[in-house]
Amino acid sequence: MRSRTPTTERSRSAWYRQPVVWLGALLFAASLAGCVWMIVLGVRHADEPIDTGSVEVLKMPLTRPAPAKPDTP
Repeated sequence: MRSRTPTTERSRSAWYRQPVVWLGALLFAASLAGCVWMIVLGVRHADEPIDTGSVEVLKMPLTRPAPAKPDTP
């Protein structure tokens, strides 16, 4: 029977031989690719503004009020 050397033990437990590390790296790469794809889709298919026909949307004014005139003495 052969005895195991410390280098053999270290090479068997190296990070690149652990399937959990590869699974984590794969999931990380897939989530990054998904984020990039969603950004690309958002740029390609931009939403067009909706004509509401009123001055307010959800009680928020769409235009700025006219500036107040200063009082002159």
